Amino acid sequence: MNQSQCLKAMTGSGIDDFTQDDKTIARSRTTPNLRMHDEASMRQILRQYFMDTYDTYESIFECLACEEAFYIKPIALRHPLIFYYGHTATFFINKLLLTKMIDHRVNEKIESIFAVGVDEMGWDDLNETNYAWPSVAEVKAYRDQVRRLVLNLIDHAPLTLPIDWHNPWWAIIMGIEHEHIHLETSSVLIRQHALKYVQSSPHWVPRINTGTAPTNQLIEVAQGVVSTHKTKQDALYGWDNEYGHHEKNIGAFSASQYLVSNQEFLAFVLQHGYKKPEYWESEGQAWLAFTQAEHPVFWINQSGTWYLRLMTEEVPLPWDWPVEVNYHEAKAFCNWKSAQTGKTIRLPTEDEWNRLYALSGLAEVDDVKDAANIKLSYGASSSPVNQFQHGAFYDVQGNVWQWTETAIFPYEKFEVHPIYDDFTAPTFDEKHNIMKGGSWISSGNEALFSSRYAFRRHFFQHAGFRYVMSDNQVESNPSVYETDQSVAQYLDFHYGKPHFDVQNFPAALVQIAVNAMAGKPTAKALDIGCATGRASFELARHFDAVTGIDYSTRFIRHSIELQNGHSVRYTLPDEGSLVLYEDCNLNDFDFFEFKDRVQFFQGDACNLKQNFKDFDFILAANLIDRLSDPQAFLLSLKNLLKVGGVVLIASPYVWLEEFTPREKWLGGFKKDGESFKTLDGLKNILADDFKLLNDPVDVPFVIRETSRRFQHTLSQVTLWQRTDSV
Repeated sequence: MNQSQCLKAMTGSGIDDFTQDDKTIARSRTTPNLRMHDEASMRQILRQYFMDTYDTYESIFECLACEEAFYIKPIALRHPLIFYYGHTATFFINKLLLTKMIDHRVNEKIESIFAVGVDEMGWDDLNETNYAWPSVAEVKAYRDQVRRLVLNLIDHAPLTLPIDWHNPWWAIIMGIEHEHIHLETSSVLIRQHALKYVQSSPHWVPRINTGTAPTNQLIEVAQGVVSTHKTKQDALYGWDNEYGHHEKNIGAFSASQYLVSNQEFLAFVLQHGYKKPEYWESEGQAWLAFTQAEHPVFWINQSGTWYLRLMTEEVPLPWDWPVEVNYHEAKAFCNWKSAQTGKTIRLPTEDEWNRLYALSGLAEVDDVKDAANIKLSYGASSSPVNQFQHGAFYDVQGNVWQWTETAIFPYEKFEVHPIYDDFTAPTFDEKHNIMKGGSWISSGNEALFSSRYAFRRHFFQHAGFRYVMSDNQVESNPSVYETDQSVAQYLDFHYGKPHFDVQNFPAALVQIAVNAMAGKPTAKALDIGCATGRASFELARHFDAVTGIDYSTRFIRHSIELQNGHSVRYTLPDEGSLVLYEDCNLNDFDFFEFKDRVQFFQGDACNLKQNFKDFDFILAANLIDRLSDPQAFLLSLKNLLKVGGVVLIASPYVWLEEFTPREKWLGGFKKDGESFKTLDGLKNILADDFKLLNDPVDVPFVIRETSRRFQHTLSQVTLWQRTDSV
């Protein structure tokens, strides 16, 4: 089988749904109006939107030349492409489960592998030795299963209109829009792959339209007010960071008429801009020292002749196309240009870009094909910077993303979506800068004015920049203090001062564990449902290695911050609208020297990766009554624990259908006419593999709500020793 046949066999039939007219460009992907009230039309629109996106996503993997290309990392900081091939399908399943549109998984093994997609985060394990990747054929078969499931839901699931933030069908739209994001990131990774691993595809043909680069110039922009206002009733899908009201009076400034072209950027390269640290911010200098870059990453210099790497090929460098760089390179160019001109040149802020958009004549949803190089309307590549005019400027939208000076921040009254709590919140760290405008491949939500995407400053997307001359202040909007009520509450619960003389709950549980483990091996411990990590750090004083796992990155990102020696600041409700400001640091506790024994991961307690095993002790604190399937978790314990190992289960047994379907409660109901307690359920499930070591004991804990309101709760603690051998 040759390479082309190999790819056809691997990627399957969905690609063939394209018409002949669609062979070089995908169908336009405009995110649909969700406020319509005709059920049949809504189902048909969503069906087509899903199919178009799913087929296009599969088609991009045609650009991989062999099966090996799926498993070789294009860059060290991200997963191999096999992960992205399976991840977007798994995402549908995970979100549909959370909204209860489905009640069971499609393939637990595959979904445990492809669930977590965070790149370059401490809680995501990118060590490939911990991954047993399935074959491409297996992933394709899985994707086909998910395709059929989603289409069946779209055709037959109960539908209440309109579809909004709280509608369970939001999960379907979220899955589609999430796949749009990974369509773009996968295209970048393919572009970063060695040429031997890629091949041309009729669905992904660049349009090599090039000529003489225009001379850039600054154009004045009058003072004006920019306003963004997106509510939960908006007709178009949005990610959590888009909602809220933001208004700003922007002083007059001047902006470059065009995006910076390859030709314009060449002067910076030829004047050795990459070798002059005075043009680079401190973070940029560190990146430069690490990479030893001398020119943009997609430029290739062959004996003095310049070429440009596209997705699947190298072409003579089109000088009139926009340069594609990361934030550090764009910022260094602006600093160099300031030195050259004696003017204050910088990147625009998000608000200044919004001002350009307000003057552009563009519409939020625009299906006119020639309006901009966006939504795959003009092939799989950039276009000349002087091709698409938007008012007095060019490429206000489309062609390449545009870096801004603005680190992403939450609008007032920011709220995470309950089924995707870690989409934006982990980026509120002053390390992720907003990009605006979209690129040639950006579709769906990505193509909206209201979209707010942010990347680490050293990342590469299909991104370039324009510059401004402005006296407007670049404001910082630091989210220094954690304001998410539940997260702040847990930080205080774990690290704050005790209330009513009740001992710190994680510390109390670990002391019980230590007593139970006397004389037993203490090599490895697991803290499942670790939240903000206090028990993990406490366990590290007594165990050689501790693994802390939580479903939500909102919690564990603070564990990582503490582990790295940083203080974590948070706000607590005082009374009314008043708040108190608190902070915590591991230096305040006597287990600081043991912190490096701990590793934190994101994971689902009901479906953990297979590499989590051979623990001597497991702590499951206040976890089981917050799981969707507590029995599945309990049955998995024997696979996690060594024979003779001990698990401590602590729970107040507060069963709520919000978290656990009633039919999956372990207890708290009548059975055969008699009261059936959770302890009875635990005994029934664990009896074959575990013995109960103790009489249950109640351990109190107190959670602060306000200065004068507290929750006082008793958690029942049981200890179980594994007795069987698998």
